[in-house]
Amino acid sequence: MFRFAHENYNVLDLQRSLDFYQEALGLVEARRTEKDDFTIVYLQDESGRFLLELTWLKDRKEPYNLGDEEFHLAFVTDDFQAAHALHEKMGCICYENKDMGIYFIKDPDGYWLEIVPKR
Repeated sequence: MFRFAHENYNVLDLQRSLDFYQEALGLVEARRTEKDDFTIVYLQDESGRFLLELTWLKDRKEPYNLGDEEFHLAFVTDDFQAAHALHEKMGCICYENKDMGIYFIKDPDGYWLEIVPKR
């Protein structure tokens, strides 16, 4: 039997990413690993059932190649209108599909995050 543990995103500016995920999605640091050449920070929502791993390779300067941005994480929200208003204020909405009732935000490194209303 398997259970899902975490998803990894590599980031260029760890503090900027931590600030974004806290403000945009309410994710908080669960734990961290510090090494000379990299830092890994695990973020979680209030349920603690899933972790987002942010890896910062300290000597990397160039942006990561995210391909065609066809992969993403999805987040469910109880208050879709409030979430949309927050993300609109932050200027991070990158795509909306009003017919499906969803939208996407983009993190500081260009990763897409889908926002879905609780159904």
